[in-house]
Amino acid sequence: MNARLSTETTELAIAELKTLLGARASTGLSVLDLHAGDESHHDRHRPQIVVSPETTAEVAEIVKIAARYRVPITAFGAGSGLEGGAIPIQGGISLDTARLDQIIEVRADDMIARVGAGVRRLDLNRVLRDTGLFFPVDPGANASIGGMTSTGASGTNAVRYGVMRENVLGLTVVTADGNIVKTGSLARKSSSGYDLTRLFVGAEGTLGIVTEIAIRLHPIPDAISAHAGFATLAGAVNAVIDIKRAGLAIGRVELLDQPLVGVINRRGTWQLPALPTLFFEFHGTQSEIAALSDTIAAIVSEHGGTPLQWPGPGEGTVRLWETRRDVLSWARGERPGSTSWPSDVCVPISALADVILETRADVDRSGLTAYIVGHVGDGNFHCVFKYLPEEAEQVAEVSGRIVERAIAAGGTASGEHGIGLGKRKYLEAEHGAEAVALMRSLKVALDPLGILNPGKVVPDPEPAH
Repeated sequence: MNARLSTETTELAIAELKTLLGARASTGLSVLDLHAGDESHHDRHRPQIVVSPETTAEVAEIVKIAARYRVPITAFGAGSGLEGGAIPIQGGISLDTARLDQIIEVRADDMIARVGAGVRRLDLNRVLRDTGLFFPVDPGANASIGGMTSTGASGTNAVRYGVMRENVLGLTVVTADGNIVKTGSLARKSSSGYDLTRLFVGAEGTLGIVTEIAIRLHPIPDAISAHAGFATLAGAVNAVIDIKRAGLAIGRVELLDQPLVGVINRRGTWQLPALPTLFFEFHGTQSEIAALSDTIAAIVSEHGGTPLQWPGPGEGTVRLWETRRDVLSWARGERPGSTSWPSDVCVPISALADVILETRADVDRSGLTAYIVGHVGDGNFHCVFKYLPEEAEQVAEVSGRIVERAIAAGGTASGEHGIGLGKRKYLEAEHGAEAVALMRSLKVALDPLGILNPGKVVPDPEPAH
């Protein structure tokens, strides 16, 4: 398709979209700019038009228009992604899911909800509060459920409740030809047919556009939080491993390295020992946790930890987890004008201490500013660089070594942020050439025109010689 024809066909598609949606199809520059990027470090790209459907049927009509004119279409949720998955790098249509925000059904007895892709995580949990249930997947940002589904999101609660793949029961998906497909069921398990649900979870909108999600809910737990500092990073990680081996009911456990604790002490409202630190959340009644506290304290002490500090229920616990949520944004203030570049690797628990220590040493040798924070209970950690423009190439090199180190340890390039733009080149090293070839085959089979979020996830095939 030549450039002139491409412009002409795009204009025809835009005209049809405006006829279909009226004011909910916008070509205004301010709207295009809002949909040109996400929270990642990747370059921004404007779409030609932003559409805001309100129903699955409208999404299907939009996709049919995109297919008819071969215009790329990229779904956009809350814009909180960290690997560029929502950036329309080939322009075209940005499909904003914000108006797909209906909480369709809450089945409290079944502990299931059906929601539109645009429903935000915190909004959902506010609605659920009176039922005694909650949706546990917590990536930190107030992300949309559709975006979390598409990236295979995770977060601080994964050690207890699992990631999106374990918490999605079924989907409504619009395929590349505009058909509407429903996957899964409301049953808690099934061995019926191919698992199409998990084909789309984590596919980042490259195989279909998710419009509705059936999700598992869980009882709101009785929870008590604590924190402890450690003489070494290795001691902190190994304490978590031993607590898990002991079968203690961890709801959350987060690692913050010493530089990040320094940020808390400079910018937060409380002071912690200037040591690598673990934030814990234990689930159970106060009496149950009290019965375990000696065991927990002994494990922490054995690995060079300070006595556990228990902020207590209510305000103290809220402040602890708000600090964990906010600390990386505080860290940006340590370097005005800096950009964030978070790595997102996950490794077997047995390799976690070594990989974290090697990563910290690599960063220290580089002289770059970076902080390590991790969901260490499930082997996932982030090394978050705060860098200036002239440091970008060096950050890319160190970040690449973090990924290579994780894969060599039997881990993955991305534990929860997705592949998007940034991790495509590592896919073959992690999965093998044969698996990547199969992924390409699936992409071609489900999206033969290549209009669904092009340039993401699956690496481009090598040119024929």
